[in-house]
Amino acid sequence: MLFSRPCLYTRLHVARTYATKTSVFPTRTIRALLSDPAASSAAPDANVTVRGWIRSVRQQKQVSFANINDGSTLKGIQAILKSNDASKLSTGACVELKGQLVDSPGKEQNQELQVDSVKVLGECDASYPLQKKRHSLEFMRSINHLRARGNTGSAVLRVRNAAGEGIHRFFADEECIQVHTPVLTSSDCEGAGEVFGITPSDFFKQPVYLTVSGQLHAEIMATAMGRVYTFGPVFRAEPSMTSRHLAEFWMVEAELAFLDDLNQLLDVTEANLQAATRHVLEHCADDMQFFNQWVDKSLLARLERSVAQPFVRMSYSEAIDTLQRSKHTFEFPTHWGASLQSEHERFLASDACCGRPVFVTDYPAELKPFYMRANDADNGRTVACFDLLVPGIGELVGGSMREERHDILVKKMKDAYMNIDDYQWYLDLRKYGSAPHGGYGIGFERFMLWLTGLENVREVSPIPRWAGHCRY
Repeated sequence: MLFSRPCLYTRLHVARTYATKTSVFPTRTIRALLSDPAASSAAPDANVTVRGWIRSVRQQKQVSFANINDGSTLKGIQAILKSNDASKLSTGACVELKGQLVDSPGKEQNQELQVDSVKVLGECDASYPLQKKRHSLEFMRSINHLRARGNTGSAVLRVRNAAGEGIHRFFADEECIQVHTPVLTSSDCEGAGEVFGITPSDFFKQPVYLTVSGQLHAEIMATAMGRVYTFGPVFRAEPSMTSRHLAEFWMVEAELAFLDDLNQLLDVTEANLQAATRHVLEHCADDMQFFNQWVDKSLLARLERSVAQPFVRMSYSEAIDTLQRSKHTFEFPTHWGASLQSEHERFLASDACCGRPVFVTDYPAELKPFYMRANDADNGRTVACFDLLVPGIGELVGGSMREERHDILVKKMKDAYMNIDDYQWYLDLRKYGSAPHGGYGIGFERFMLWLTGLENVREVSPIPRWAGHCRY
């Protein structure tokens, strides 16, 4: 526990297992069948039913083989069929197979399905674009409605699910409650102006936008509930075409009252990411081995290191000094007061420097938004904030202590030429029982890049949207 009092959830929590859980569904998943000893050859007369999609069919004279997958596991299950039954099947078809699980002599699987009956639930004709060969990520993206039928697409979705599950479990263990912040908002949290406007404009009688962050609204809840988080979609009308940007993406945002300083906030952030990463490693072993083999052969070693070792911590000033003393040539200048560019962030987290996740803290005030708490030690020249940089990606998390002092916040808002009247509700939170608090936001798609080793956020978003592209 990061916080001092143990919670009831932690004491009562029982780990979920696929093998023993009773399901309300008429058939069990392939993953559940293969993990249940009662369905194995120890009970040879037990009939099982498998429903899924055919990945491949291999016909021979006496016996034929098919691989069927229902999305619950990477490899699916091999089915042994009579040749006349196999002739009914085609790659991509949806089927129901009934038979017995038997030990497999092959190296790829421990068990296979000896099929007694075959029922085709959905035909698939010869135009089906996925065959038993490797397809490029770009090709799979061009047929996004079928992308999850491939190994990479399905593995991404399982890892994405486990990562979200790990995040929710972490916050539950730490007695944080999930809140739902609005998608429609009248404010631009970051002040960048890169927002999508809502039409018709006269519906709300004022300008309204798709949210770029749930932070300000989450602060409302945190000043009453203590520890809250939100996990949902945000939108940025940023025309960037880089591998790290989407127009619609998901953010995990926490707002936590009664944190006394930035180091405590860093402790929570580090524990959050390590817990979610550990959950993925434990629950998606096959998928992670797949990514380690086919995407990034250093992936598992890097992730294991990140959960076993503390993250590096350095101030912005120390980061600038490190960059200036390095022998690396940068395109953008590295002087105090300059923004850290992607090349700087990647270098700091790379093997040439820190070689693991690194917190960069205490940035110059003029580089950061109005709500970040001014550092008293340098009279507000810097703010109590951080960016978490990870190898190969750069920035993954941003956060700060929030400015809880009413008069200082008013001055910062005026210095930013903000309309105070529009944010009177935000100032009220400082007038009526203000509390020290901080928060952070995790870009979930970037977290997925970290977990999978993939290089483009379009590969880890189920149905990605970016500038010039909103298909489906």
